[in-house]
Amino acid sequence: MSDDSKKDRAVETKPLERWVVKQAMPGKQTAIVTGASGGIGAGLVEGFLKEGYNVVATSRHVSQSLKPSATLVLVDGDIGTQETAFKTVDAAIAHFGAIDVLVNNAGIVLKKPFLDYTTDDFNALVSTNLLGFLYITQLAVKQMLKQQSGCVVSISAALVDQPFAGDKASVSMLTKGGLNSITRSLAIEYAKEGIRFNAVAPGAVDTPLHHDEFKEILRTFQPMGKIVGVSDVVEAVLYMAQAGQVTGEVLHVDGGEHAGRW
Repeated sequence: MSDDSKKDRAVETKPLERWVVKQAMPGKQTAIVTGASGGIGAGLVEGFLKEGYNVVATSRHVSQSLKPSATLVLVDGDIGTQETAFKTVDAAIAHFGAIDVLVNNAGIVLKKPFLDYTTDDFNALVSTNLLGFLYITQLAVKQMLKQQSGCVVSISAALVDQPFAGDKASVSMLTKGGLNSITRSLAIEYAKEGIRFNAVAPGAVDTPLHHDEFKEILRTFQPMGKIVGVSDVVEAVLYMAQAGQVTGEVLHVDGGEHAGRW
């Protein structure tokens, strides 16, 4: 590995009190994306880079999926740990001097009947979906307060607001619904400090893991009869990142699924 590549991958640990607001390149904003290895996360990384952002991308093995560059820093680690959150936020400050957008994309969904959920299932969901939000959002907001600006977008799920009889994910939605609630609470708490909080709640998202016959079933899950694409979610997140008067909003990207029965 070259020295330059090592510099891109290495993250020096620094005390929180030493963080300062640095002057980044004029017009160049910085976004952090969690759960960035593939699917929606990889799409978000690409989308922010195309919009001219610097990006810090993190997931357990993101360095195996993406290639670092002058505008893309990679941090491997479990988002459910404080260490990964600290390393990721510190990387953004050390390389780019600011955090303008945090996208809490990392998340898991376990689907099974309510009585079949175990304590291990619950702990896994809480670790990724809630602690993964808590640790990195607290650190990012500390930096945003110094800047008096910033935006946090969390990926929730349309299933929170419109459950299906045959789609059993109650405990998973307990955690995703929590993201919707805290999004609204934090939007009010930090409104006067110029920090916005929003969520994007996708319906079923088309991925290579879905076989063609299953895609036909997914199309019946929403009134428009389509499947949400990764690009649909990316466009919604980019809108939230740039819409200066939008905060406390949960934007459903689900073809109308959340609106009720059809």
